Amino acid sequence: MCPSIQNPEPKIQNRKVLVAMSGGVDSSVAAALLVEQGCDVVGMTMRVASGEGRETSSKACCTLDAAQDARRVADKLGIPHYVINYVQRFEREVINDFINEYMAGRTPNPCSRCNQRVKFGALYEKALAINADVIATGHYARAVQRGDRVALRRARDLNKDQSYTLAGLGQAQLQRAIFPLGEMTKEETRNVARSLGLVTADKPESMEICFVPNDNYRDFLATRVDAPPAGPIVNLQGELVGHHTGLINYTVGQRKGLGIAAPTPYYVVKIDMQRNALVVGHEDETRCTGLTATQVSWCAIPPQTESFACAVQTRYKATPVACTVNPGATPDTFSLTFHEPQRTVTPGQWAVLYDDDIVLAAGIIANP
Repeated sequence: MCPSIQNPEPKIQNRKVLVAMSGGVDSSVAAALLVEQGCDVVGMTMRVASGEGRETSSKACCTLDAAQDARRVADKLGIPHYVINYVQRFEREVINDFINEYMAGRTPNPCSRCNQRVKFGALYEKALAINADVIATGHYARAVQRGDRVALRRARDLNKDQSYTLAGLGQAQLQRAIFPLGEMTKEETRNVARSLGLVTADKPESMEICFVPNDNYRDFLATRVDAPPAGPIVNLQGELVGHHTGLINYTVGQRKGLGIAAPTPYYVVKIDMQRNALVVGHEDETRCTGLTATQVSWCAIPPQTESFACAVQTRYKATPVACTVNPGATPDTFSLTFHEPQRTVTPGQWAVLYDDDIVLAAGIIANP
């Protein structure tokens, strides 16, 4: 018998739930917990692979093999399961964004875009179409009511917390979102799957970008865009220190692979697309005092007009740091100042604002 959801929210009891089943252990157990709770569960798997070498990878989600595993789990649980073809939608909303961001000198987070535009975009629309009350996924995060808003909260298992990649969700999406694994650890999840005899119980985790063969984004981009021109590598004083092989091959904060012989290591500080120049600096030159974010989504709090203090996380596994946020002239922008200068603030990544473990807002870093 799998453990019941502790203190289940009224919105999920005896309700129709669309579960996004990736074919991994997490979404399998999410579905199992909801079935045990007495929900009317419908499993759906998104087909997003487009024949670029990902159809049978054991470590990528949404492949043909993953869909077959999801169907086996659904059969075991006695729930209907459907595979939805979102190849074109995924291409438009996630892959094209990924390519365009790199071509603009930024480093995107495709998982955040997928959550925002596909899992809680396209699947959100599908949930409405089948009259599902809520959408559930296997993410490790928690959705909590905070006044008249729904807020994201970090998972109990901080090692698996995925609130960072979900922070771009809007209120309409969060109102229909549930995360059954938010109070569980990964090992507890696997134990539930083993107790139920689910085929995914000991399946390896999805660690790769699902549409990038061999997890090599440079090779993937080479199949999609013309070879980028080589150009100069300059230091912060404008002096030539080397030559790069094409700006899409680099990201801010990168140290290895620059091909620069120097007594102390250089790091990428800026990708200057206008000059086709890679700007580098030594470690003590990589720190910045703040950043500007765009495409802001306000979560636990509505758009603000006054400055406020909080913590900000600028990469998926980064440690949050103290900052002061200054809201922009429009609700979709903000700037912030770090209380202490920070390294490796990368345009294209998300800046997620936290109050302890609650997501306040999030935006895409435009520039440090």
